[in-house]
Amino acid sequence: MITLPNFLSFCRIPLALVFFQENPLYRAIAIILALATDGLDGYLARKRKQISQFGAMLDPISDKFFVLVALGVLIAEGRMEIWQALTLLSRDSAVLLFSIYLFASNKLASYHVRAIMTGKITTVLLSGLIFLLVFDVSIPSICYFLFTFLGVGALIELYVDRNFLPKALET
Repeated sequence: MITLPNFLSFCRIPLALVFFQENPLYRAIAIILALATDGLDGYLARKRKQISQFGAMLDPISDKFFVLVALGVLIAEGRMEIWQALTLLSRDSAVLLFSIYLFASNKLASYHVRAIMTGKITTVLLSGLIFLLVFDVSIPSICYFLFTFLGVGALIELYVDRNFLPKALET
């Protein structure tokens, strides 16, 4: 179903293609618009009561596409190394590991997909880091390792999520 929130999520896909332009200003605008649409789509979905499973899947897929294209271009241009990009994907690795756990334990179908706080923090920090890289700002290695800790935090947050715990453990 095409709703305004889903349309905003979808817009991040063509925004990613701006990274194929070597203009830092265009890239910076794309990052800002991607962040704005990411925040606005969720807000509008809740406010308009247009939350859907389709939207819950489209939003992170659009985010991942945007980030993967941006990181791929930055690696190809020599602005970052592969190990740095992999640390930036730690949260996504945590989500993948948790999904494998849910599948293996036969709980995937009953799990309610929703945003997590470490995911929101990671998104903002990741966007800021990509923004800085677009303008050739040197990023200290420790900053990349911060994303590894956020990935571990995401895995913990997913595991102890109130929607996942049995009702008897909720207080």
